[in-house]
Amino acid sequence: MEGEAGGLLDGSQIDIICKAANWENDDWGAWDDGGQVQEPEEEEEESASKTQASSWLQDCVVSLSPTNDLMVIAREQKAVFFVPKWKHSEKGKEEMQYAVGWSGSLNVEEGECVNSALCIPLASQKRSSTGRPDWTCIVVGFTSGYVRFYTENGVLLLAQLLNEEPVLQLKCRTYEIPRHPGVTEQNEEMSILYSSAVVTIDGFSLFQSLRACRNQVARAAASGNENVQPPPLAYKKWGLQDVDTIVDHVSIGIMTLTTFDQMKTASNIGGYNATIKNSPPAMSQYITVGSNPFTGFFYALEGSSQPLLSHVALAVASKLTSALFNAASGWLGWKHKQEEESVQKQKPKVEPATPLSVRFGIPDSRRHGEKICLSPCNSLAAVTDDFGRVLLLDVARGLAIRMWKGYRDAQVGWIQIVEDLHEREAEKMDFSPVGSSQGPSRVAQFLVIYAPRRGILEVWSTQQGPRVGAFNVGKHCRLLYPGYKIMGLNNVTSQGWQPQTYQICLVDPVSGTVKTVHVPFHLALSDKKSERAKDMHLVKKLAALLKAKMLNLDVVEAEVKELILDIKYPATKKQALESILANERLPLSSLTTIAQTLMDTLRNQEGECVDEGLQQFCANKLKLLQLHESVSKINCLATQSDLVPSDNDLAKLLRLDEKEFARLQMLLENYKLQDTQLSVHFAEDKDRVLPVKTFLEHLECEEDIIEVKKLEEREYVALGSFFFWNCLHGESSTEEMCNILVSAGFSPQRLLSLLLSVWLSKEKGILHGTQSICCLHAALSLLSKMTVAVDESWDSQSVSPWWQQMRTACIQSVNNGAALLSAHVGHSVTAQITDSIAEKKFSQITVGTDTDPWEALSLDTEYWRLLLKQLEDCLILQTLLHSKVGSKKRSQASSAQTEPLGQLSVKKLLEGGKGGIADSVAKWVFKQDLSPPLLRLGWKKEDSEEEPPETGSILLAEGEEDQTGLETILELLFLAYQQFPCSLELDVLHAHCCWEYVVQWNKYPEEAHFLTRSIDHLRCIDNAHVQHGIALMMWNTFIVKRLSAATYLMDKVGKAPKDRLCRRDIGMSDTAVTSFLGCCSDLLQTLLEADVQSDEMPLPVLDTEDAWASVEGQISLVELALEQKHIHYPLVEHQSVLCTILYGIMKFSLKNVKPLSLFDSKGKNAFFKDLTSIQLLPSGDVDPALLSARHQFLTKLLTAVVQAQSSSQKNKGSPEESVVLSVKDRDWPALTVDLAQHLQVNEDVIRRHYVCELYNYGLDHLGEEAILQVHDKEVLASQLLVLTGQRLAYALLHTQTKEGMELLARLPPTLCTWLKAMDPQDLKNIDVPIATTANLVDKVIEHLPENHGQYSVALNLIEAVEAMS
Repeated sequence: MEGEAGGLLDGSQIDIICKAANWENDDWGAWDDGGQVQEPEEEEEESASKTQASSWLQDCVVSLSPTNDLMVIAREQKAVFFVPKWKHSEKGKEEMQYAVGWSGSLNVEEGECVNSALCIPLASQKRSSTGRPDWTCIVVGFTSGYVRFYTENGVLLLAQLLNEEPVLQLKCRTYEIPRHPGVTEQNEEMSILYSSAVVTIDGFSLFQSLRACRNQVARAAASGNENVQPPPLAYKKWGLQDVDTIVDHVSIGIMTLTTFDQMKTASNIGGYNATIKNSPPAMSQYITVGSNPFTGFFYALEGSSQPLLSHVALAVASKLTSALFNAASGWLGWKHKQEEESVQKQKPKVEPATPLSVRFGIPDSRRHGEKICLSPCNSLAAVTDDFGRVLLLDVARGLAIRMWKGYRDAQVGWIQIVEDLHEREAEKMDFSPVGSSQGPSRVAQFLVIYAPRRGILEVWSTQQGPRVGAFNVGKHCRLLYPGYKIMGLNNVTSQGWQPQTYQICLVDPVSGTVKTVHVPFHLALSDKKSERAKDMHLVKKLAALLKAKMLNLDVVEAEVKELILDIKYPATKKQALESILANERLPLSSLTTIAQTLMDTLRNQEGECVDEGLQQFCANKLKLLQLHESVSKINCLATQSDLVPSDNDLAKLLRLDEKEFARLQMLLENYKLQDTQLSVHFAEDKDRVLPVKTFLEHLECEEDIIEVKKLEEREYVALGSFFFWNCLHGESSTEEMCNILVSAGFSPQRLLSLLLSVWLSKEKGILHGTQSICCLHAALSLLSKMTVAVDESWDSQSVSPWWQQMRTACIQSVNNGAALLSAHVGHSVTAQITDSIAEKKFSQITVGTDTDPWEALSLDTEYWRLLLKQLEDCLILQTLLHSKVGSKKRSQASSAQTEPLGQLSVKKLLEGGKGGIADSVAKWVFKQDLSPPLLRLGWKKEDSEEEPPETGSILLAEGEEDQTGLETILELLFLAYQQFPCSLELDVLHAHCCWEYVVQWNKYPEEAHFLTRSIDHLRCIDNAHVQHGIALMMWNTFIVKRLSAATYLMDKVGKAPKDRLCRRDIGMSDTAVTSFLGCCSDLLQTLLEADVQSDEMPLPVLDTEDAWASVEGQISLVELALEQKHIHYPLVEHQSVLCTILYGIMKFSLKNVKPLSLFDSKGKNAFFKDLTSIQLLPSGDVDPALLSARHQFLTKLLTAVVQAQSSSQKNKGSPEESVVLSVKDRDWPALTVDLAQHLQVNEDVIRRHYVCELYNYGLDHLGEEAILQVHDKEVLASQLLVLTGQRLAYALLHTQTKEGMELLARLPPTLCTWLKAMDPQDLKNIDVPIATTANLVDKVIEHLPENHGQYSVALNLIEAVEAMS
């Protein structure tokens, strides 16, 4: 970038976000890279692909509204409308970014493409916003010859076919106030260029039509039955003749000849005796560029062609609803197919053009024009050609007056700058023309040329001026120059409010930014006329001097003084002084000397010439420099005082008795131990030093008052530390510091704010030294005496704003230790002042009477007491939340449990609603994953102190915690329960813990144990009303949706689904789904129990502690739970049956089971309905086919249960025990019998099946217990008899031993025949000892009646078994 271009290219960058556009990828080349393109790299191999990726913008049609509220980028049929939005950048600063407002295809006819686009802001007609833009219309020209007008949302307002050729170019002219009486006032118009014609639409007519169409669309959208025809468009169409080709044009507007030019033209045409009319004719002038002639000039006499009226064809984008189409079919133009086809065949009628031949041109047969761009004052135009030249045309004379070479593919635009009269040189005022004290504003025009081949942007002063700036900008940018402002203004409305419009801007697709160009007016002045240019030269010289690598301070100081005194303009002088003060390398003494010298010079000048603003600015900066010097001096004289106050002294100072002070110490000690996150403490040396530059940037001085600018917290603390850090450590005199700052112009309120910001943010340094408490007390007493807030007339029954300010700071602080200490100090100082005021008053009333010592009461003292209680509560809570269980890292802790908890402040607790305190503790319980019994232990500690054994047992169940860590946690919990007996009441705490776990489970559904813990906490809630409400809320909010997904998936696949399907449909793994279904079953069971118990239990009373009565915010969780309606018990029972079935299928991986097929249609419809509603449930007799399916399922389930029991028996003691399916989580046999009851299946059949399966798997000891449950033991005995036969058949016939053969020979033939008929293959366990089988035979004999057909076989079996054993 060249040196002379300082400050031209504006740094404000507006990001374009292209990524959000949801395009199809076809036809857009490398569009997608437009959002974030990599920085250019050096390697040559990449250059080709990089060029392709960056040059997509060159192939697009781009238009940006001059008010910068809409950008259109289009290519072929597609377009995106961008709207600017303020967003936080990565660095955290607010910046404007373009986001996609609308995107889609614009083509209506087959094969037509976008050729040109304009964004025209239309002026508001409202009185309140006269002259402001109301909305922006997008005008798009197509290759089909259509021009279509759209709203910002892509709604088509009107479409017009003006000529049956592609639209080449759209241009617009808006109203400008004539600069002086000699300039003709120009009408607004839009011109459309075709290859053989130019169409101009009158601006007023267009403005009214567009407004009417927009209102029409809005009405139709609202009611759907309006049918009003918009006013017709008035346009003129000129057929341009005698020109080979035309590629671009400008419409100059109406021009009138001077009388001399009129006479010259007349005599040229008509000779010596020609006559002229008194009034010269008005003509519209058009200039075209192309070939033969290279530049053509056309003149159309006003009135030579009547405006053509066309009826507007309206259409609205398809976003409106179909209901609207039917209602508004009258004007929306949606027809039936047959009608549509006929319409397409019959194109709109195109009016013929009025011929207009070229008056003259600049002939150059080899040169082809490419673009033409008219200057804002309509007197000059810049033309580019295919020879890489840029020509400057004088529009009125038709001459090329300047040419630039070497600008192939150049893009051009104009900037018009109006002189700011305030910047005029003060001394030149006497030469001003009459009429105005300073004369009219001058206007300068600059031509901006962007040369993409060289990647350079240049600014030239016209007409014959030098180049005033050049920038390296990259080779793939687009220069956008609209050349118009807001449409719809007139000479009245355009005077009031000046819209913020830009004249020219550069879009850079590589960095994704839009840059504007600003040119200072003085660059248009030549050096001879301009003192300003000399001043700018001096400023640059000064900048170079200050940037020099080596600074010889004495020499530099002298040179800087000389330069700043040589500068003439006050504004430039101020700029120079600012740059000197912003230099970090000049010492304070030099800065003071320079500012003092300038100040003295200004004082010595004669009164009229002095710029008061500059003098005031200089005086203010000088005052701040002297203040910095004074503060630094005090800080340098630091003296370390070794006096450390005793506890007794501190207690007296804070007005606390021994017990209260000991408690305060204990609380702060706990806080220090637990709070490892105490804010980082900077090195002390840093806190005393603040660079002069920073100091001046942070403060502003007006007359006698010094104010602090709006700073970030860190900067504010740094400023406070510069003033008070040493004072708080007793190293410098607080009194001296406060006096200097107040006399400089700081208000005591501001000093209090700075003092507290340091105290509250440097908590670590303060809590480790007791001396700082005395220093804060001294500083506070001092400032309180200075301020008028605490004077003697102050009424003790009203609140002092001074103390209120301090209390607010403590309430908002998250550093609770420091806040509590400062509140104690504040309370003490308040009491001291109140007492002294009251004593004076009291002593006047009762002179000489002997009274006891007493403390005067005031409203402030009461407020302090409340705050101290709140801060103490907050400190205890914060200490608890920082405590951790055990030092060992929990390896299986989830990522959600390792995130740190936020810091608390009294303000956060007051705004967090009634449940806020319990909620924050619940978050901590979740992070530490504490077991529910542990929370109860904290309460029990209150009742009895001697229960360590129980503690131990619970903690051992936890596993890996440190015993000492848990002791500490129990103590902290006990303290918190004492402070918050209502907010942390056990039911409330368990409710919040339950909710926190389920919320976290919902975020991380893979962590199945979160949901299990949530149910554990739910079961710990004692009050059935609360338990019922929380369970119902959990079900409705988190459970029911996933459960229905699981049900339909399992029903679809007809078995326990595989992991992939579970993740796809339910969003978690198969193992997590199993655990989830178990928890659902538990949840519904708890809900049913709570519903029964709530009838016999009163509603709980929800109280709040007195100190927290003013809590505001959302309704608490428990209140919400109590508002829940009662459930419909049978419906929940019905849902619970389904849950148990699903859990069984999933846990035991059952196959060929469709869970919903076990229910009839009524039953299926009742699932997943609101549990508080009354649904139609199955009743009466069940279909036999359904009963059979249910029976089949239950037997399948029991078989799986027994199989699991058997495998767990076998693997007892083996290391793979964890892999085996655990059946201990619930009593499955009893659960299955329960299911049978609900499913109306004979329970005894199920019990018998269970017994048989147990014996089948060789679990005889369990079988003997289970027989006791069976009612029909006769049937069971006959079933078991068969089982015994199978066992013996295996032992005798299948093992083929010698003893077996001999025994077989001795058995009765009937028994042998019976045994041979048995099939031992059905047995699941064949290795059962014969003694065990003997017991089984005894059981069979016991339960078989003697008259049973198989009784004799059973008796024979006894003998056989005895013989075998």
